[in-house]
Amino acid sequence: MILAGDVGGTKTMIGLFDAQPIHPRPLVTRTFTTTDFPDLTTLIAAFANDPHVSGTSVSAACFGIAGPVLGDTAALTNVPFTIDARNIARAFDIPRVTLLNDLEAMAYSLPLLNRSELHVLQEGRPAPDGNLALIAAGTGLGEAFIHRVNGRFIPSATEAGHADWAARNEREIGVLRGLLDRFSRVEVERVVSGRGLVNIHPLLHHGDCLAVDDLSHPKAAALITQAALERRCGGCIETLALFASAYGAEAGNLALRTMATAGVYVGGGIAPKILPALTDGRFLSAFRDKAPYTDLLAEIPVTVILTPDAALLGAAHAAINERVLMPAQETPARSRRTAHGAA
Repeated sequence: MILAGDVGGTKTMIGLFDAQPIHPRPLVTRTFTTTDFPDLTTLIAAFANDPHVSGTSVSAACFGIAGPVLGDTAALTNVPFTIDARNIARAFDIPRVTLLNDLEAMAYSLPLLNRSELHVLQEGRPAPDGNLALIAAGTGLGEAFIHRVNGRFIPSATEAGHADWAARNEREIGVLRGLLDRFSRVEVERVVSGRGLVNIHPLLHHGDCLAVDDLSHPKAAALITQAALERRCGGCIETLALFASAYGAEAGNLALRTMATAGVYVGGGIAPKILPALTDGRFLSAFRDKAPYTDLLAEIPVTVILTPDAALLGAAHAAINERVLMPAQETPARSRRTAHGAA
């Protein structure tokens, strides 16, 4: 049995998996509110006390963490959790415990995703010798490089979501000025994330919002996007439009930085919920608008991951295979043309 986790700033998914070498088989999965617990060990204990889990012997565990991982330790970026793999191993008598950045864990799921779990935004023409890249907005923003080396893909974690946000036009410059009035610096995550939606929302309204009057509400970002998609509030429509464009621009930046000519994947909890906003042209227009490399970016496949448990599945896969590198031919890029026709 394998224990896997996707530890995020808002929610944490924990799963018990049968260690099938090709595709881990989930036996029990549970979702917890991360901040309901003082630390990850206590959260895992709540899962271990489930009657369907209690008493099960676990041979290995892997956790994807929404924050930097340094050796056997990690810290969540948006929650005051400090995590030590050795402490978890001792507390639950697990022989091997591995910590990965959550985007690194998600990258290990790519060979396992089927067509129904993907939506193609741009078919492109995947280069047979290219790299992959992964970007995912949720509570925060994560990015991962997936380098092709000797016929294998090697996932590599980053903290690129905390790089500086680059405003690209007068409207975004105005938003940047508004954000600088609140924050000492403006990271990409200040705009492209669930918290980013809440940050830019008041800067794009010319009156009272018709959707949400308390931006501290935990569902504020969801209320903003719902009002925008239902076209009930002009300011919310403007917020989501800027968000989608900024998301596409950062995905294009990532593609250039990694030369991800084999494909860019868009994961995280937000993308599937705002798919209409990602398919209306703004995202891809910003993705490609990188002269003199517009034509290059138009050739890069761009695919949204629809399943919410990709990082959990990837963590289980990494635990079972001890982070064996992914054969390049096993990524979903090879079946791209049959995965939800391009929007």
